[in-house]
Amino acid sequence: MRLSEHQAAFLLDFCKLVQYATSLGFMVTPGELQRTLEQQEIYFKKGRSKTMRSNHIRKLAGDLNFLKDGKLVYSAEELTPLGEYWCALNPLNRWGGNFSKFKDRPHFERNV
Repeated sequence: MRLSEHQAAFLLDFCKLVQYATSLGFMVTPGELQRTLEQQEIYFKKGRSKTMRSNHIRKLAGDLNFLKDGKLVYSAEELTPLGEYWCALNPLNRWGGNFSKFKDRPHFERNV
């Protein structure tokens, strides 16, 4: 599969995730959907990212903001159902809440 095909499949699943989150009562706004190599280097140096090979750079990852009652939601309790849904859509999908060293719950990616 070519990169563009993976990007298209990622985007379709991302749309499903937004619709699912909305059905659960979240208001969803975009976080960081694409990242330049320069921005990734800044995040890496500041410790906000653990890799220089982020899938954001390849347009295979996105961060979303989930709000309830006007407040940003980060808790594992509230976001785990979204992460489980995301991972169930495709075996290549990974949720940042499942990362072992750095929990990044608003992060959703296609790992190819």
